[in-house]
Amino acid sequence: MPFIEIKMFKNELDKKQSEILIQKVTDAVTAVTSEKLRDVTWVVIQEVNDGNWGVGGQAIALADVKKIMQE
Repeated sequence: MPFIEIKMFKNELDKKQSEILIQKVTDAVTAVTSEKLRDVTWVVIQEVNDGNWGVGGQAIALADVKKIMQE
């Protein structure tokens, strides 16, 4: 039984985006393993608050990531 845990910044995804991500991750798992695993593939999206995530020794926020993506 696959269990996939995804960590995202809080409010990074809306409800529809979360649904699509769960569907596509499940599709990827079953494509690589077996379609028989679809009904037992668990995907959990955990939301992390700004400042509770760090890179390179620095706490970062969703706004910081969005800024990097624009560069």
